[in-house]
Amino acid sequence: MRSFAVIGSGPAGFYTAEALAKTYGESARVDILDRLPVPYGLIRFGVAPDHQSIKAVAKRYEKVALASGVRFLGNVHLGADVSVEELLHYYDAVVLATGAPNDRRLGIPRDDLPGVIGSAAFVGWYNGHPDFADLQPPLHVSHAAVIGNGNVALDVARILSKTPDEFAGSDIVGHAFQALACSSIRTITLLGRRGPHQIAMTPKELGELGHLEEATPVVDPADLPLEQDDTVLEPGQRKSVAHLREFVAAGPDDRKPKRIVFDFFAKPLAVEGEGHAERLLVERTRLLDDGTAVGTGETYSLEAGLVVSCIGYATPPIPGVPYDERLGRFPNQGGQIGERLYAVGWARRGPTGTIGTNRPDGQEVAEQIAALLPPDGEGSGRSGPDGLDRLLASRGCDPVPFSDWQKIEAAEVAAARAGAPREKLVRVEELLRAGGH
Repeated sequence: MRSFAVIGSGPAGFYTAEALAKTYGESARVDILDRLPVPYGLIRFGVAPDHQSIKAVAKRYEKVALASGVRFLGNVHLGADVSVEELLHYYDAVVLATGAPNDRRLGIPRDDLPGVIGSAAFVGWYNGHPDFADLQPPLHVSHAAVIGNGNVALDVARILSKTPDEFAGSDIVGHAFQALACSSIRTITLLGRRGPHQIAMTPKELGELGHLEEATPVVDPADLPLEQDDTVLEPGQRKSVAHLREFVAAGPDDRKPKRIVFDFFAKPLAVEGEGHAERLLVERTRLLDDGTAVGTGETYSLEAGLVVSCIGYATPPIPGVPYDERLGRFPNQGGQIGERLYAVGWARRGPTGTIGTNRPDGQEVAEQIAALLPPDGEGSGRSGPDGLDRLLASRGCDPVPFSDWQKIEAAEVAAARAGAPREKLVRVEELLRAGGH
């Protein structure tokens, strides 16, 4: 028998568990550990609630969790309940799939004022993450600024703009649904340091802004390069810029009360306000030949009672594991951190790539492990899951198996408002109770 511990139950964790189970067959014992009582990580807490088709990949992960030799163990805290060193003692290999749940700070004066929120926190709030259930973002203001030019920034702007009816079929959590229904925000400004040709927004997500019931996208035509310059772009990027050109051609729809304003070549310098965010001080930028954005010295103020920073994420360090502070991830060689210790997904690469990018990532690490621990070799003699179970029991840890997650899921489905797939429970205590703990 070979035993493996995968820390984290998001896409990277499940793809790795799937690859290990296929590589080793019936001789594999794979434990997927998560500090929360529920699986799926980014799928549950990161993917926008109105993008249910993307969340459907969880069905694939469910098959992995139900496969022979694979276990999901929720409510197990790395550090408090078990250490990496202890896991390496029990298992033949340990794979860190902890993602990048921490927001990168803006790093500008007064970025800690109330009203300035990182995207991990804001997205977690409307997706029902227990860590952010009490966030209470200031939605009574009229202007919001979303800093970033990627899909996360688009998600935030779209969610802030939607009407209650537009959330039909989504699993946006109840407290966010109610708060957004009463929102006073009418202008959402998307700030990016560079221009339209440098956005990291995919065509589908960008195109959605043109079909909102009460919000209209606004793009300054002066920010767009000459149309013939679009030919140098990759096809997807070219389609995204084409959407921006469509927004210019259509112009603002005066019948709609909300505006999503694209402010390109804009660098936030400071947050301003008396006791809470009220404005952003912004500097106009220009691009150098290498694509670097530099300040021009021209500054202006932008009204913003809510500031959501969507500028990237970092993996939190783990005691005893090497960590790269600059890159916000674990240093590794092709996924290997050290002897029998590996990283996959954002913990390995940083917060880049799509959900599907994690599949070959997990496969590569599984192949590395198999090269050191051939599937047809003799067992290592490590106690694996049995050893972990004894340790957790001795420490009073009550893991949530996948069968108890299924009880939680059934309770959420039963509590769903009309038309919604589920109503997420947002307190750990509620989740544990629904699972029979």
